[in-house]
Amino acid sequence: MAARLSYSNKVMLAPMVRIGTLPTRLLALEYGADIVYSEELIDHRMVQCQRLVNPILDTVDFVSPDGRCMFRTCERERKYVVFQMGTADSVRAVETAKLVERDVAGIDVNMGCPKDFSLKGGMGAALLSNPERVRSILTSLVSAVSLPVTCKIRLLPTPQATFDLVKVIESTGVAAVAVHGRSIKERSTQPCHYDVIREIVSRASIPVIANGGSNEITSYKDVDKIKSLTSCESVMIARAAQWNPSVFRHEGALEIDDVIKRYLQLAVDTGNGCSNTKYCVCQMMADRMEGPLGARLHSAKNIREICDLWGMTGYHDAAEARRSDVIEGLSLREQKSLGVASFSPGGAKRQRMDAELTEEGVMELCVKYERRDYPAHTPKSELLEHCSQRHLDPPSYNTVERSRDRLFKSVLTVCGDKYSSSFWLKSKKSSEQAAAIVALAVLGLDVPTKQ
Repeated sequence: MAARLSYSNKVMLAPMVRIGTLPTRLLALEYGADIVYSEELIDHRMVQCQRLVNPILDTVDFVSPDGRCMFRTCERERKYVVFQMGTADSVRAVETAKLVERDVAGIDVNMGCPKDFSLKGGMGAALLSNPERVRSILTSLVSAVSLPVTCKIRLLPTPQATFDLVKVIESTGVAAVAVHGRSIKERSTQPCHYDVIREIVSRASIPVIANGGSNEITSYKDVDKIKSLTSCESVMIARAAQWNPSVFRHEGALEIDDVIKRYLQLAVDTGNGCSNTKYCVCQMMADRMEGPLGARLHSAKNIREICDLWGMTGYHDAAEARRSDVIEGLSLREQKSLGVASFSPGGAKRQRMDAELTEEGVMELCVKYERRDYPAHTPKSELLEHCSQRHLDPPSYNTVERSRDRLFKSVLTVCGDKYSSSFWLKSKKSSEQAAAIVALAVLGLDVPTKQ
């Protein structure tokens, strides 16, 4: 029987939406992370999924009825990956945990997300003020699965309220609790309350995992500083690992271009979507996104074009050739059961999967609109023409301006589906055109661009 995952004296990759996909998790493990968390995955979406063994990628995929791969994992991480779920219901939580139980090392419940989507659904930070629901969910999970169960919380308005909640959490039999040292209303630019975490440690009978210290972490040696400030044995790293996953290296962080190259190899190997790959690389590029390489990354339309920016088309093409050989060796029944189009390059389902579905139900891609790239027809006009020819209602645009920097973001709605660029752009017009680009890409429609 495999050893049960221990949360004592560990350094971990924190759960991060869009960042915590398979290639980032594998990269963090390579660089020295002891445990890696998946991004938060919502229970009511997961319970609709089918578990599929994918021989093309050597992965296990949990695929929704519309062909989206909601969670992908593999044997290399099985002993170290913790599946984090968003839930407000003990029955759905158990059903989700049972679905993934054989493929992960632990189960975690998100009790700290402050986003409106989570709060309105009674999930995330909404659970902080509902200790009996916390007790029900965690007790049910501990009783139902053989894996260790944990949760991740934020601080409540008063230290005593936080201490009382941790006492409830302890009583359920969980293996550990991760504490982000900020309240729901506090942002990452504000100080982390290490003193409160330290007091929790002094009162708790289970391992407490410190989170929220990325402002103090630039290399692995800084982990000891967080341990000293909090008295925690274990530390969970979020934004510092988002910016440079090699922060887990005991020998020191690597140059970011070397990190990106290895990340891209893993993204290719695991069939990661173009949009998610681009997003993760953008985070590592940071300020360099404003330069020429950043502009070329923004305009990349597929994984191969991203790889080309780092001289890796040969690696990409060799991987694609190997996959084609595997597909040819499958029987027609096996290909049909796998839905090969959703796993292989160029398939219609794959193109749809490359769009990230946000918690608000918006399909997003990392794209920008440059007028010079569309000399004949704009994306908006092309989409409008598409709707007109099919006697569909015209697209509608809901555009908002962000007050702190006066950048714009538009959500386009057509046929009941919503689309948006993941970028905030400099003008209302550009944001609407970018949203139209996303819709056209997901729908599989081409707009003539400048060559």
